[in-house]
Amino acid sequence: MSASSVAPPLVTIGIPVYNSERHVAQSIESLLAQTYTNFVMVICDNASTDGTAAICQRYVQQDPRVRYHRNPVNIGMTGNFNRVFELCNTKYLKWSTADDFWADDMLADAVRIMEADSSIAVCYPKVIIVDADGREEGRFEDQLHLMQDDPVERFLGVINHIQLVNHHLGLLRTDCIRRTTLFGKHVSADTGFSAELSLYGKYYQVNKHQFFRRFHADSSSWKRTDEEQQARRFHAANVRKLPFNTWRYHWAFSRAVFRSPLGAAAKLRLLGRIGRGMFWDRAALASEVFDGWSRPAAKR
Repeated sequence: MSASSVAPPLVTIGIPVYNSERHVAQSIESLLAQTYTNFVMVICDNASTDGTAAICQRYVQQDPRVRYHRNPVNIGMTGNFNRVFELCNTKYLKWSTADDFWADDMLADAVRIMEADSSIAVCYPKVIIVDADGREEGRFEDQLHLMQDDPVERFLGVINHIQLVNHHLGLLRTDCIRRTTLFGKHVSADTGFSAELSLYGKYYQVNKHQFFRRFHADSSSWKRTDEEQQARRFHAANVRKLPFNTWRYHWAFSRAVFRSPLGAAAKLRLLGRIGRGMFWDRAALASEVFDGWSRPAAKR
């Protein structure tokens, strides 16, 4: 077969990575071992300071599908996710975090499903939770098989039921991603992105446990209460505390609704639900306003 007759890749597997030398090899190998092979892999290194770069470069030498990009400075976790999308020019994108791994039939199932139905924006599998050494700790079930035609119902499904946010790590239609504002610079920006994406396509859950999500002390999913640690994760080179994070969280939902093509009645319905969420979070919202006023005063 001549080179000109080879079909261009349908999928970009994008791996945003930072200081993941312990687990990144297993993650990459689980993706290179996929039974569906028509993809390119873009590793976007967020200026790692450990051995991550050398490990990733090894796979560039071993497999022509693998490409390595290094940010000159750390642009933060959400910024690196957005940068991966900027480097994608295929029909589908599959973001993949560097400490998780995948069953070898995940991509084949997702491509088959999405090629058969252009209304699907996201195809994702069920989750097995593993520890730092890859041992199973449990299985997670969610309620986000959102195949309704009405985008309002899908959006409400996300904000009412989302818990462990795995969906943006499935297979995503890039035309739908382009209609969103991508990831904001705040904690839980993946939730806002997932909700906004639901306005532009359906969510399909594959009834297989194909995603091995690793929870450990250095993972992005690990629960932290230290604000400076969160800032380093999300802002990196420009380390600072996270002002108005709860406000940013709710604003992401509101902005998604305002910029959507929904009619006025549908937007009002969604904004009413967002307003109820802000009422439930009123204590945190008020505290952030107080902190915002008191911090400048303290400097004086």
